[in-house]
Amino acid sequence: MTKKISLLAVATLLVATTAYCSGYRIPEQSVNSTALSGAYAAHTPGADASYFNPANMAWQEDRWQLEADLTYINLPSVTYTDRTTAANNGGSRTEDFLVPQLFIVSPTYGNFRFGFAVTHPAGLSKRWDAAYPRRSAEDFTLKVTEANPTVSYQFCDRFALAAGARLLYATGEVRSFRDYGGGLIARRDLEGDTTEWGYNLALTAKPIEAWTVSATYRSGVNLDLEGDARLAAPAAPPYSGYAAVRVPVPAVLTLATAYTFDRTTVELTYDKTFWNAYDKLDFNYSYALSGNLLAFDNPVPKNWVNTEAYRIGVTHQLNDSWTLMAGFAIDRNPVPDNTLGFELPDADARLYSCGARYKYSDQLDLGVGYLYDDKESRTIPANAGNSTIDGTFTDGGAHLLSVAAQYKF
Repeated sequence: MTKKISLLAVATLLVATTAYCSGYRIPEQSVNSTALSGAYAAHTPGADASYFNPANMAWQEDRWQLEADLTYINLPSVTYTDRTTAANNGGSRTEDFLVPQLFIVSPTYGNFRFGFAVTHPAGLSKRWDAAYPRRSAEDFTLKVTEANPTVSYQFCDRFALAAGARLLYATGEVRSFRDYGGGLIARRDLEGDTTEWGYNLALTAKPIEAWTVSATYRSGVNLDLEGDARLAAPAAPPYSGYAAVRVPVPAVLTLATAYTFDRTTVELTYDKTFWNAYDKLDFNYSYALSGNLLAFDNPVPKNWVNTEAYRIGVTHQLNDSWTLMAGFAIDRNPVPDNTLGFELPDADARLYSCGARYKYSDQLDLGVGYLYDDKESRTIPANAGNSTIDGTFTDGGAHLLSVAAQYKF
């Protein structure tokens, strides 16, 4: 397959997609995880355990489980207000996405169980029409799809572990445009794909029946994007040819504990995302660029920092048919003031969520979950050393609505 340079790389790594979590990571990948604000690693009773904690497959019903989810994501417009001139003000476009997921858990084979998941763990889309933001981020879109086969092994009634392989397929595109007047323009146009591998590990201990302690680790994966780039700038020969860039999908460590009080389960989850893997954005071409095209070739420092998220989720079995869920999380952003850009104007966030599952029959249950990501406004100080941003971002955030059907046989 011919690979083309990922647009997303240009912009700062779009692996965020929809970027409603810190950076461009998307932790909520099912109805349960959406409804619980991502506090979903120790107590994972559904087929989506194959992704969130495959060690927990060991304690599930001994039959096939299949769950199909569909998530609608709405990204409201982000408003930028410049401190120096109103001519630089603008708002990003509102973005809407439909994201499908699939989860499968097998019956028991001895002490082993097998799982499989298809998810979208990272991505980003941010588009600006205003003249000033458009110079660097007219269109930045990144989509990452992951296929994740897993296997668990139960050592005893109280302990199980699991491992899996991560197969990531990424596509992206980046476009920027600047009109200098008099027919002089600068334009960047990139698009492409790549396939990469990683791994995940999980373990769960149950000191007593009501108490669960879990840890999971998803390895970092470097997306080595390569392909074709088309560049143009005033007083410079256009470039059309090979280009390559590396964009990291960061490693994630999750620690969680859950306790069940009769019909109510409370889970506390901590996760650390190793964003320090994203230290720079550096494109390589088939030959050295010159003149005004050098603006597309200079390595751009990113220097992102590791982030931590704190989550709490409550699951209550109302009766034999209905299960209710609610969650809350505090999520930090990894982008320093001096490297923040229009492609991903990230900020710290608070997440609020709720949801429910309905047991239609012994074989079929249905679910729905809603999450609101409330992004803080963010002002870049005048002394931050940011060469692009001198102002404030407001609004933004995200709305997620997930629906699911789970079938057991």
